[in-house]
Amino acid sequence: MLSYQLTQYGRPLERVESVRPVPVGTEVLLQVEACGVCHSDLHLRDGFFNMGADKRLDLSKGRELPLTLGHEIAGRVVACGVDAPGVEVGERRVVYPWIGCGGCVTCAAGEEHLCPRSLALGVARHGGFSDYVVVPHPRYLLDFGDRPVTLACTYACSGLTAYGAVRKVQPRVEGRPLVIIGLGGVGFAALRLAQAVTTAEVIAVDVNEATLQAAAQTGAAVVDARADDAPKQIRALTGGAAAAIDFVGAETTTSLGFKALGTGGVLVIVGLFGGQFRASIPLWPLRSLTVQGSFVGSLDEMRELMRLVEGGAVSPIPIQSRPLGDAQTVLDDLGRGGSVGRMVLTP
Repeated sequence: MLSYQLTQYGRPLERVESVRPVPVGTEVLLQVEACGVCHSDLHLRDGFFNMGADKRLDLSKGRELPLTLGHEIAGRVVACGVDAPGVEVGERRVVYPWIGCGGCVTCAAGEEHLCPRSLALGVARHGGFSDYVVVPHPRYLLDFGDRPVTLACTYACSGLTAYGAVRKVQPRVEGRPLVIIGLGGVGFAALRLAQAVTTAEVIAVDVNEATLQAAAQTGAAVVDARADDAPKQIRALTGGAAAAIDFVGAETTTSLGFKALGTGGVLVIVGLFGGQFRASIPLWPLRSLTVQGSFVGSLDEMRELMRLVEGGAVSPIPIQSRPLGDAQTVLDDLGRGGSVGRMVLTP
């Protein structure tokens, strides 16, 4: 088995060869055919989140190295443990990676992605920057039909995170303006999902010209966040948005999203770039504003998303395929920004 592993925080990934694992019990061994690269992988590589004011959230606690990153995984079943029900060798599946401990009240409520003792693949357990990955139970494997495997893998995070965020604002934005800030892999997926499952008037905001052009081709109104009058442009298009979703999570983007809201509006923060959010306290009650976080999505939401995919309701996002050996280069490229859609490693 060939993997590209994090062996020291802040350092390049290392190429590691090891014995291919043998699944036991309910485990399933998947031959990885595609694994998306996410901004979260950058934070995991660095070992911290930027909390603003020169503070950091340490990600090294409770996490053992070496660790194979990569949580957007799709591939082919090649072996099953003796107690793995409902799956056959040769089947192609996308993996739900946000696996919880299975024994807490959060997991019992169907919210494994919020488990305080997460066992998520590519985050706490070895993930998909490899040619094989062990999945602990077949229930985490979902059919992706005839979709390209390089697109299917992105549904596990990019698609699911976008879907989870859009679902939070869906009742509020029907026939009303929705502002989407940041059109990377997740933001672009949210743009497509919002167009598929809502009647919202979507305003797409980014700093990359190629990305804005791609968004405009979907029929969305676009605003260049670099413009000095970007907030005024958004207000002119919306009259005050019913909701805004920030897929960057930086001080500037969160502030922009908050300013875009109309009375009763909701700001959903998804991105993890970092910093601190500041706003005048009287605005919250006087305008009945809500700020909410959103982290990926539940297994049930993933199933809902895949049904939408199967029904053709979800349009594809741009994909750039790269060989597994480019794992470190892709991380570097992602860190520099400017990519359109999702970069996907193909072992």
